[in-house]
Amino acid sequence: MIYTCYDMIRDCRADKSEGWSYFIAAYVPLIRKLLAHYVPARAAEGALLERILRAMRRPDSSLFQSLEPAPERWFVAELRQKVLAELEWPAPDIDLPLEVVAAALDPLTLTEKQAAWIEGMGYGSRETGAMMRMAPVTVEKIREKAAELIRGASSGWRRTILAENGWELGRAAAAASTKECLPPKVFLDILDGRTTWRGREEMERHVNRCWCCIDLYCRMIEVVDLIRGVEPLPESEAAPLRELLGVRLARPPLWKRFVGKA
Repeated sequence: MIYTCYDMIRDCRADKSEGWSYFIAAYVPLIRKLLAHYVPARAAEGALLERILRAMRRPDSSLFQSLEPAPERWFVAELRQKVLAELEWPAPDIDLPLEVVAAALDPLTLTEKQAAWIEGMGYGSRETGAMMRMAPVTVEKIREKAAELIRGASSGWRRTILAENGWELGRAAAAASTKECLPPKVFLDILDGRTTWRGREEMERHVNRCWCCIDLYCRMIEVVDLIRGVEPLPESEAAPLRELLGVRLARPPLWKRFVGKA
């Protein structure tokens, strides 16, 4: 029997050791990958990882509360949000409100807005080009265009202002959700090539004016890239983390223990 992400979410919600053991083995490597990107200077801090895991283990954690279609990537997107929420973000020297960004970048196409927004997520032109399947030089040209638009709309400015305000902009965009906003599956279907041209056009009509959905779309693009090539945690590293969280693996049946000693 194959143990799936659905099974893990269900078991973690019920506080079963099987779910938490699977979560540690399968998703701690992704947490480390997120830390290496967003806080590279602190990525190796064991105390930071422990604090994040303890926060997710708390009974009031909302990480395991929903079972969405395409749960693996949806779950990683939620995990990403929880990890980033546990980090300490320095206040930017120059504030850049979401409404200023929205007004400044309104003339851009949806693809251009995405390329600019992903800069706020800390990804350079080469990384963004790989995620969005476009040439890095194209990404750079779009970002220069976006930077000039923001420069003309902002009372304060420097070239790195979008990246420096990325976390606050992401929070503001996520909080601007409306009943018309689209679920993650819509964006995953597009990324997987399962959407018709008409469906894509309908999506773009809404998303092009909705920064909450632009943010979610960009996070889904990031998620697809994040999970690529990630290997499960070795048992030597998983065991101490299980102990940290108080996860006790169920003992195998008596006959399995007996056979194992033969």
